[in-house]
Amino acid sequence: MKDYHGIILAYSAENELRELVSARNTAALPFCGRYRVIDFPLSSLRNAGVFNVGVIMQREYQSLLNHLGSGKPWDMSRRVGGLRILPPFGLPENHSGKYDGTVEALNAVTRYIQDIEQSHIILLKGNICANIDLDAAIAVHESSDAAITAICAKSASVGLHHRYVLNEDGFVEKMLYDRVNDGEGLPSLGGYIIHKDMLLKLMDMCKAANLYRFHKDAIAAYIREGGKMNVYVHDGYAGTISSVEAYYKVSMDMLNAENRKSLFNHQRPVRTKIHEEVSTYYGEKAVSRRSLVADNCIIEGEIENCIIFSGARIAQGAKLHNCIIMDGCIVKEGCDLNCVIADKHVTFSENTVLTGAPGLPVVVPKNFEI
Repeated sequence: MKDYHGIILAYSAENELRELVSARNTAALPFCGRYRVIDFPLSSLRNAGVFNVGVIMQREYQSLLNHLGSGKPWDMSRRVGGLRILPPFGLPENHSGKYDGTVEALNAVTRYIQDIEQSHIILLKGNICANIDLDAAIAVHESSDAAITAICAKSASVGLHHRYVLNEDGFVEKMLYDRVNDGEGLPSLGGYIIHKDMLLKLMDMCKAANLYRFHKDAIAAYIREGGKMNVYVHDGYAGTISSVEAYYKVSMDMLNAENRKSLFNHQRPVRTKIHEEVSTYYGEKAVSRRSLVADNCIIEGEIENCIIFSGARIAQGAKLHNCIIMDGCIVKEGCDLNCVIADKHVTFSENTVLTGAPGLPVVVPKNFEI
């Protein structure tokens, strides 16, 4: 058993995701026909042999609880250790009910972190779609005497991010805030391998100064005071789910075979909650082009560049282009949908026409009838 403990930050529901997070947090978002976003950090930890994992939650987490269960799909259902759910039990009574930053979320579970037996902690965000080789990241961390190793990407496809500029020795020299494009430095994926004692020290420092942010307060202070930080560069696909547009783009990226091969690497399988279902039925006049379709669907109409989740029903005469159709949706005859995200159990009446754009997809809320 490795001397590492995982903590996944799954407490947030970004406002920019609008209707998609009205009844769930970001980590619980359905993805690519059968997965949830949290499957990626959980699977990355499991593939690296890290079986002791805490998931920090806060609000609207029932959907996530239902998905995680005891942690069995990730081999984390154990009598000692394993998967642990960390609700906000450490907040004062007069708290607003929303964490103001990652440091506050960590301080809310201080006792849990203090009781961790492992010496190092792997912090991962619950809204990152990336299949990270944490074995390689751990090797990089252990190759230096740095107390912190930041997990970065090769390019800025991750959306809004911080960037780390390295010195000639390959260690972090400075941090650039709120970047959106490629430029100086490496884009952060928000993940870190950090010595437990250093994490507790940073948490206590921020708590004493009434600071809440992990990057701009804790990490910035550590770098400013001469702390040594190493960097591991993830060279595969990485996307951040931070808005409706980002969710749509990252989902549509999976229609590209190279992106899909990178994210769903057979050497590091992505595990999820298992659903035993029948095969999908395609009608005689059905047309399916460049689409991902889950089991238990009935496709009798035309779909192109679409992602269709389990239990969806696409009637004959319906035409769907560039759409994400989640579990249990019904699309009736004559519908014409383009750039639409339909949350679970949406029903589209006959001859419904909805047209969005890649940068502004139409979102239909869960259980809605239109």
